[in-house]
Amino acid sequence: MTIRRSTGLIGGSFTGESVRPSGYAFPTGLSQAPASGNVVAYFGATESWTVPTGVTSVDYLVIAGGGGGSFGGAGAGGMRTGTGFSVTPGASITMTVGGGGAGTAALNPAGTNGSNSTFSSITSIGGGGGGPANSPRTGSSGGSGGGGGNDGPGGSGTPGQGNNGGTGYTDNASYGLGAGGGGAGAVGQSLNSGSNAGGNGGTGSASSITGSSVTYAGGGGGGGHTAGSRPGGSGGTGGGANGTMTGTGTTNGAAALGGGGGGAGSAIGNGTNGGSGIIIVKYIPQTSANLTYTFRGTNSWTCPDGVTSVDYLVVAGGGGISGNRNGGGGAGGMRTGTAFAVTPGTSYTVTVGSGGAGGDGAAISTASQDGSNSVFSTITSTGGGGGGSAGDNGRAGGSGGGGGASSSGSGSGGSGNTPSTSPSQGNNGGNGVASPSGSFGAGGGGGGASAVGSNASATTAGNGGAGTASSISGSPVTYAGGGGGGGGNTNSSGGPGGGGAGASGGGGLPSTQVAGTNGTVNTGGGGGGSSNYATTTVTGASGGSGIVIIKTNQPIGLVAGARGGYFIN
Repeated sequence: MTIRRSTGLIGGSFTGESVRPSGYAFPTGLSQAPASGNVVAYFGATESWTVPTGVTSVDYLVIAGGGGGSFGGAGAGGMRTGTGFSVTPGASITMTVGGGGAGTAALNPAGTNGSNSTFSSITSIGGGGGGPANSPRTGSSGGSGGGGGNDGPGGSGTPGQGNNGGTGYTDNASYGLGAGGGGAGAVGQSLNSGSNAGGNGGTGSASSITGSSVTYAGGGGGGGHTAGSRPGGSGGTGGGANGTMTGTGTTNGAAALGGGGGGAGSAIGNGTNGGSGIIIVKYIPQTSANLTYTFRGTNSWTCPDGVTSVDYLVVAGGGGISGNRNGGGGAGGMRTGTAFAVTPGTSYTVTVGSGGAGGDGAAISTASQDGSNSVFSTITSTGGGGGGSAGDNGRAGGSGGGGGASSSGSGSGGSGNTPSTSPSQGNNGGNGVASPSGSFGAGGGGGGASAVGSNASATTAGNGGAGTASSISGSPVTYAGGGGGGGGNTNSSGGPGGGGAGASGGGGLPSTQVAGTNGTVNTGGGGGGSSNYATTTVTGASGGSGIVIIKTNQPIGLVAGARGGYFIN
């Protein structure tokens, strides 16, 4: 793709073939996008195009590949144009650019049709190949139809894209003449007994989508004959190739114009190839946008000029797990806000909290690790509390860890929203429960951003508390789910994690310890609790790391190629 702005240049990621038909002056460098003017994007080869931020409609020109000549001149590639075509910002659209058809021997067969070009739901049909001198002599149908061979009819053009090819002529004794291929603007020339040359290709049609008038999709001229010195027909304006009096021509249909190939004269040699197509889209770019900055690790952010307030999401790391018969880890604290005042030019340190690390499965006396805090300016979200082990209480945090269980004790869930914020950054963990039969019971679920962790029963571990969805990044994503509690040794199952990527707890089995799964990174999910029967070979689950997202409330001027957001790791 090559991009040109009618009143200057816009930079971008230039991929694919840079097509430079006559009259175009494509850029070779990059620059910042000027404040006004249309952007014109040229596609000379098949590739994907991502609709820029803020662009909802485009004008388009779609030219298919021209057909290949035989004795008759070939038809031009189909030509479709339109304005105000709806597109979706951020959508990826495959631009399929048709190649020109190959020329074939003038005696037989017909020239090869050009290939279609497609932009979204808009398809232009490849040009029809020229008809041969021998039977069936008929030009092929296409975007524009190919011209017929000796007395052969022309191929049909596609309504709204091109025109029919002309009818050829022969006196059935000393000579024949190939007809002209159809063009986007006119039919190919038909011939009769009074004709003294091959048929002219139909004229193309002009478009000013680039800012200058350029004619596309001319039909190829038909083949002439040495008898009576009858020359080949002229190619139609818009890239159609000329036919010859004898032998193979030297000029193909024009590339990036979809011109039809020319016919071979005296039915000797090959017709020439059709020209490749092109797709051009024009749009008014968005020169400013509210940008989103996503921090997956600790970094700094300098407030851009003109930005005085932001929306934010700050999620801390989820709580981890040590020991066994654990409650699930509490989710990292989750705080959101709008219209938070910031100062242009000021550098802000953005701290992204890590998840609490998983610990030794046998160390029942070692407290599970809490997640780390995440900070943006004055906004601090507290790390999730670690899950309680073997009858211990869950730890307090952004959301509290679930209580553990033992044969003689039941731990309480840790307190959430610690320290207190308004609105609340999280919820309490659920309580663990010892089995009344003297077995080890099960752990409570870790608290989540939207709900408390569930209390365990004697045989079933508690579920992690549900997380909360945020659409600050453009699509709803759920963060800060609590970890599920771990099961005991009476075949009790571990609890599932909360809906915000909190991890599931391990299931209990006799003489076996099962570790829970880790909380998902960059969601603040709590780690899943471990089941009973500790071994040093089992490491408890870690909490998921946090995330910070900042969205500006004032538009920022976009440099070339900007897509409306940044990921900072």
